[in-house]
Amino acid sequence: MPVADGEDGPDGAEVDGPAAAPVFYDRAEGRILRPGTGARNDVYVDRSPDLFARAAEEALAGAPGITAADVTHVVTVSCTGFFAPGPDYLLVRRLGLAPSTRRLHIGFMGCYGAFPALRAARDTCLAEPDAVVLVVCAELCTLHLRSSDDPDAIVASSVFADGAAAAVVSSRPAAPGAPVLDLDVLETVLTPVGADDMAWSIGDQGFDMVLSSYVPHIVEEHVDAALVPLLEAGGTTADQIDGWAVHPGGRSILDRVESQVGLSEAQMAPSRRVLREYGNMSSATVLFILREHLEGAGGADGVPAPPASRRVCAMAFGPGLTVESALLTRRVGD
Repeated sequence: MPVADGEDGPDGAEVDGPAAAPVFYDRAEGRILRPGTGARNDVYVDRSPDLFARAAEEALAGAPGITAADVTHVVTVSCTGFFAPGPDYLLVRRLGLAPSTRRLHIGFMGCYGAFPALRAARDTCLAEPDAVVLVVCAELCTLHLRSSDDPDAIVASSVFADGAAAAVVSSRPAAPGAPVLDLDVLETVLTPVGADDMAWSIGDQGFDMVLSSYVPHIVEEHVDAALVPLLEAGGTTADQIDGWAVHPGGRSILDRVESQVGLSEAQMAPSRRVLREYGNMSSATVLFILREHLEGAGGADGVPAPPASRRVCAMAFGPGLTVESALLTRRVGD
């Protein structure tokens, strides 16, 4: 966490002269403070640009044959802060992209935000075969940590974390020997209920996250129906999918999806591993899980997957209650 632990955040930084008054956490009293939304957003403005840039640079470094000079479009995603000119603008400047680079920022869509971004990137590449789209998600969820007596609020605060991830989307042929994930189909479904059980709004003391304990039940009840249009469009069934990238909104959600869809422990291992090691980083999380599949760590038997074509299903849940999903094919360039 960039601020709450007091080590490298504003409350723990070394300064000349009298120590600044704590804003987020009073170490002397062991007490979480209640700064206003403006103070929280100031830290987002200060810290998030580096997260966006580092994720983008690593994604470009891992895309053989593509450099920053090839990027034609930038799509950024975040729901934990705001500023303008925004992260899309800053990436163009920081990476030295062409001033004509087309930009899109997707904000406040929550944990499923990476999917609309990938859809926009895929549609762009279908319309413009020479396009190279850089998709970057960065979230500082811990900026909105607060103390509460509400069990749902306590669970929400304990699950969320900070992180950033990026992807390069292009219609260009894959470099020989390079693993890629083809974006085959993307779908979105609104469940009949859940608008009041998962919500995200701006309060006076940070962003207010509503994450009801009823959400895992809603996911369990409606996940099968939500997958129907995706699987039909992809000409497949759930039992024919090799790998799964299920957004870990929490352990209970993963348990319910595993049981309802009939997945094995090994198929859920990448999602559980990301939750255990990184937490729920909102929109960035599913890209962490897809990286495991891309790099071969998402094999159904728990060992690196062979370099053969294999199907992967990704899904995330967010305000609404919205279920976003995608079918991908992992393959290796010829």
